[in-house]
Amino acid sequence: MRRLLAIVVAALAFGTLSGLAAYQKVRPPADGGGDGRWQEIAWPFPRDGWPAGRAFRCGDAACGGEAEIYVRPKIGFCNCDTGVADDDEVDRVADLDLITPRFTPREQGRAVRVADLAGRSRDYDLDMSDGSKHAAVGFALSHRCDLLVAVTQGAATPDALKRAALDFLASPPMHRWMLASVGGK
Repeated sequence: MRRLLAIVVAALAFGTLSGLAAYQKVRPPADGGGDGRWQEIAWPFPRDGWPAGRAFRCGDAACGGEAEIYVRPKIGFCNCDTGVADDDEVDRVADLDLITPRFTPREQGRAVRVADLAGRSRDYDLDMSDGSKHAAVGFALSHRCDLLVAVTQGAATPDALKRAALDFLASPPMHRWMLASVGGK
């Protein structure tokens, strides 16, 4: 009887410690990953050929209201000589299709530099599955032969989303994470 009790107590202690360790591991970093307005959330998309990235939500008026940003590296996916060359590449790689398959570019993209990474950004209109309309801004940024993609979406204007995303991506914690994820220094 004592042996059974010892086994039960050991199993409960192990389960409790495992649960605490898992909770500590999945908790967002204390810095929120950025500038304080953005809170890290779970990666909301199904598994695909690339590792899950990091996802954040901002409900602050400085973000134009409710907005989300999804950021992830795509290692070995970039042209080593030209980097991100054109808007078609941004359309293909920026993970817009994970949000909705119904996205339309608003205008030509622009060259952009974020956290020592160079590439392009482009504004989009999204038709969401619930019938609502959102704006989005896709970013495709290269470092050597690696790519870092980010897309922000929400009900705000593309300009408000882009400003909030660029501020967030340039924040010291995100800057460090982005460079580390593509093997930069």
